[in-house]
Amino acid sequence: MAKQIQEILIDDLDGGEANETVAFAIDGASYEIDLSEVNAKKLRDSLSAFVQSARRSGALATRRRRAGGARALTREKSADIRAWAKSHGLNVSERGRIASKIVEQYEAAH
Repeated sequence: MAKQIQEILIDDLDGGEANETVAFAIDGASYEIDLSEVNAKKLRDSLSAFVQSARRSGALATRRRRAGGARALTREKSADIRAWAKSHGLNVSERGRIASKIVEQYEAAH
């Protein structure tokens, strides 16, 4: 016995045949809508000015910002900063991330 399953997309705007599912997000909520080529183009055209002026967000963008903006400390430098902070009476943990204020104070002093 053979089976054939066919998925037919219905345009969520006009009830006609849809060609694709378009994903988008706004105000922290993600959406998907099934649209025909014409309606998908209308949606993209109406958002294009906003998309061109916007910046990317989400996991990939966050990783890129962190990689470019945050300075990774070597073990040696972390040890130096911890020793300096302790000698200056600053509270610093033995392990883990060093507070940015302490790193800034260390760098200003050196």
